[in-house]
Amino acid sequence: MWLGENGIDGAPESVAALRDAGHTVAFCTNNSSELVSFYEEKLAAFGIPAAGAVVSSAMAAASLLRAGERVLVCAGHGAREAVTAAGAVEVSDGLVDTVLVGFHTTFDYAAMNRAVRAVLVGARLVATNDDPIYPAADGPSPGCGAILASIERATGQRALIAGKPHEAMAALIHAAYGEDGVFVGDSLDTDGAMADVLGWRFGLVLSGNTTAAMVPETRSADWVAADLRSLVARHLALP
Repeated sequence: MWLGENGIDGAPESVAALRDAGHTVAFCTNNSSELVSFYEEKLAAFGIPAAGAVVSSAMAAASLLRAGERVLVCAGHGAREAVTAAGAVEVSDGLVDTVLVGFHTTFDYAAMNRAVRAVLVGARLVATNDDPIYPAADGPSPGCGAILASIERATGQRALIAGKPHEAMAALIHAAYGEDGVFVGDSLDTDGAMADVLGWRFGLVLSGNTTAAMVPETRSADWVAADLRSLVARHLALP
């Protein structure tokens, strides 16, 4: 839908065409740093109505929490929003049941230290996702997986991952949108794998993380297109 702060050309028209043809369109993000309303408003700013149609890795992670669970949040606003919505309790010290790690640009040694110490004394380690990098406006940048790696390395514990392409995200998507669909994304490893877990077909678009040169000859995608507009035009016979 966008790359950095720039919308992908043709995306709004493509979404509108799909909806006009009777298809349900929703949006799935592994970025847990922002509130769900942020993604809805950003999509709307690009001309794409998205109210109630965003599924985030923060929501997937929160589905793994229990009401009343004490959670140390090593993540951004989106994860905090999801923790509250799940009825869990965010804590900064004392007894911690779960450490929740998500992408945020304010991560520092103090945050790492708090998370590591909580896990070392028995807290469960959960992460919104383990993407090593993400496509920022000025180029590839470290993602949640890079933050998570420091905590896993220090504790010797592997996190339970919630977002794409893992089961918690699949459960949310299936519950909201059913067992049959098409998953579209710019990453074979994340989006393609998510399609496999869902049991859906996969459309790979080359407008983000993946270039044509990176697509293997034995590609694990049902369709490959330059961008969403090209993919939708192919299947809806648009000009």
